[in-house]
Amino acid sequence: MVNRKIIMSQVMLPHQANVAGNVHGGEIMKLMDAAAGAVAIKYSKSNCVTARVDELEFILPIFVGALVTCTATVGYVGKTSMEIFVNVEMEDLESHNGAQKALSAYFTMVAMGRNGTPQRVPEFVPETEEEIRLHQEAQERKKKRSNKK
Repeated sequence: MVNRKIIMSQVMLPHQANVAGNVHGGEIMKLMDAAAGAVAIKYSKSNCVTARVDELEFILPIFVGALVTCTATVGYVGKTSMEIFVNVEMEDLESHNGAQKALSAYFTMVAMGRNGTPQRVPEFVPETEEEIRLHQEAQERKKKRSNKK
């Protein structure tokens, strides 16, 4: 269970934002990718690369000074790839209102061997309610993508 989830937090700084104080979406996406990569590497015990990002949906703006927390969870594992759900919460540390969901996305990460080719990853059996839900949703997305081909 330990290798299936990772949480990373960072306070947003002025160099990550525009002149109005809105953090650039690309900065948040970079944090999400780092969290997805970290949990994929931890789970697969190998280098991993991003192959796909699905359903990236910004819900709330994020401003300089906010604490951004990315929670990355393994939801589905194929032969050489993993689908990682990344949920992002932001918290205005001055308002004391608590964390709010800011955005989320699904990252497909591929495990890479030292020779630069995809390598097998350990079998995944969902255990928690969240993992079971993510696994079922991932199977549905995979089926929809297959039907489009």
